[in-house]
Amino acid sequence: MKKFVDVSKSVKWVGIIDQDLTKFHGEELDIPHGTSFNSYLIRDEKTVLVDTVIEKFSTQWIEQLKEEIDLNTIDYIVMNHNEPDHSGSLSALMKEIPNTPIYCTDKGVEIIKAYHKIDAEFRVVKTGDVLDLGKKKLTFVEMKMLHWPDSMASYLNEENILFSNDAFGQHYGANGLFNDECDQDILNYESLKYYACILAPFSPLIKRKIDEILGLNLTIDQICTSHGVIWRKNPLQIVEKYMKWCDNYKEDQIVITYDTMWESTKKMAESIADGIRNISPSTHILLINSAKHSESEVLTEIFKSKGVLFGSPTINNRILPSMAALLEGVKGLGFKDKSTAAFGSYGWNAKNLDVINESLRFTSLKVVNEGIKVNWNLNRESRELCYEFGQEFASSLTD
Repeated sequence: MKKFVDVSKSVKWVGIIDQDLTKFHGEELDIPHGTSFNSYLIRDEKTVLVDTVIEKFSTQWIEQLKEEIDLNTIDYIVMNHNEPDHSGSLSALMKEIPNTPIYCTDKGVEIIKAYHKIDAEFRVVKTGDVLDLGKKKLTFVEMKMLHWPDSMASYLNEENILFSNDAFGQHYGANGLFNDECDQDILNYESLKYYACILAPFSPLIKRKIDEILGLNLTIDQICTSHGVIWRKNPLQIVEKYMKWCDNYKEDQIVITYDTMWESTKKMAESIADGIRNISPSTHILLINSAKHSESEVLTEIFKSKGVLFGSPTINNRILPSMAALLEGVKGLGFKDKSTAAFGSYGWNAKNLDVINESLRFTSLKVVNEGIKVNWNLNRESRELCYEFGQEFASSLTD
């Protein structure tokens, strides 16, 4: 277990790093670099614990916390967000210090009571409320639906630290605790994936909330997230990225994602890609087999793209399971301002495009046409048709 680390003169990271964890939110999110569950101790005239850690580490976390501090000297507990990965050890902690007040939003109280059956001294806070610690103050900012209804952030003046909870985080169990101590490529990608796969549905709220926080004219020297590294070197870089990502973000990229049984749909994807390259040679084209890559990886690349094509053959009056799941993910994340169409091969039942197009109706993507299908395997004529389909799709993005 990583030793606790000083963040500033009065703040110490007292979290857990789990480099062995590979999946999150059940089996939904692929996290190949592990994650951290960040908790923070603020020492002033009053002592505050900000958030706890996931329940499976509660025993060792509390034992290590006892080595750092007499638990009875913790004056307040601040719960910025009460999803079980942050509140999972709260029950065990409250058995140790049952009379310690818990500061959270009104929705936080509801969630804590529902999940943990805790009857504690709750102190409900809202945006602008201040907790006086002595020489320093902790100011609360509600972050409703970023990404739960109870979410909030806390700002420590004097040291100019924003405890942002899930906002600005990433699943990265790095060896270094700070953003200038880790692999920048991994950090940037995992931050983007975190946004694309968790926060994207709340993009309009994120823009308004960031504008509100910036409007408070707070000096921010560090951003202490609930997952991943702490942003201490140029911390506002991640805020600037969020402002881009929440504004219908897209790069000059097209994803062609497909699943295939006997390679016919794969061959279609390759010919379509050739057609796109003919019209738009500078565009980055990604061919991704949805069955051979994690759903979160594919969704992240779709989030980055200006266009996406979905392909599957027909199987038992439906499409292949990986493609069906991917389309469900796209629907839930609400990606916007991206063009799309369907393609796929079939034998005696051409229902595949109907199924894909029906799914696309429930997304926020722009369907440019009804798609293209090929019977059995490709020949010279059908390859040419797929090539032309790619040309037409690329042209539709420049019109």
